[in-house]
Amino acid sequence: FIHPHHSSRVCFRRTIASSSSPSSSKSQLLLGEMSSSRSGKSSKSKPSSGNPLTDLGLPRPMILGSGSYTRKLILKEMGIDFQVIKRPIDERSIGDRASGSDPQTLVVTLAKAKMEHLVEQILNGNCDAELPPDIPESGYLLLTGDQVVTHNGCILEKPESIEQAKSFCQRYASSPPSTVGSCIITHIPSKLEVMGVDAATILFRSSIADVDDDGKDVVDRMVAEGAPILDCAGGLMVEHPLVREHVDRINGTEDSVMGLSKPLVLRLLKELKQKLMLEKVLEEARD
Repeated sequence: FIHPHHSSRVCFRRTIASSSSPSSSKSQLLLGEMSSSRSGKSSKSKPSSGNPLTDLGLPRPMILGSGSYTRKLILKEMGIDFQVIKRPIDERSIGDRASGSDPQTLVVTLAKAKMEHLVEQILNGNCDAELPPDIPESGYLLLTGDQVVTHNGCILEKPESIEQAKSFCQRYASSPPSTVGSCIITHIPSKLEVMGVDAATILFRSSIADVDDDGKDVVDRMVAEGAPILDCAGGLMVEHPLVREHVDRINGTEDSVMGLSKPLVLRLLKELKQKLMLEKVLEEARD
């Protein structure tokens, strides 16, 4: 994460303290709010609106740079209003997937590539028809992410075929897979950015690899129900009832396995709010 340098913060406290202008008073107030926010204290306790963007005073709706069904579902569950703008990239050509490579580096690299491409497309006017009709003066937030599944040192992405999804499930019966997911949130027009990674491990029962009397396994049954298994990293859909019955436990959160950690998103939103407040202090100090 990128954090403001402590020495710069001290310098601004001294500069502001020596000024009696109205703008410096506003800066002092902002610094006080930032300090209270960091310590978890608030001078005014406000009831939650049910939308973290509203509670934090961040612009809304959010722009979600993903067509993922589960990411949309998770944001809805969080009360975050959003609008989807997808600009796909060639993910397979980016990053290192060799055995033993770092999955955290890969998912961050991919999420950043998605973000950079989306920002470029938006700023070049190629997404005007898809942007919210009433963009607030405070700008807007973009969210991109990526996820891979790791198993025995190997990185597994979205299965390329039903047969590959079946082979993944066979592997999960013998040892647990883990999910590694990244999230990047960028503010436009300032381009201030926050990012993070979350991981979880799924312990399956051996029954995940069982075949029924008709010769069908869990993948066959999910496909028959229209589940988008080929769109999920590692072919994992732990939220699906046909898969859930084979899960012994999850070390982590289910939303993280599904592709977007709620605690991570909330933490990043708070970090971004701090960055925006500091940027405002810096602007007022420069003026």
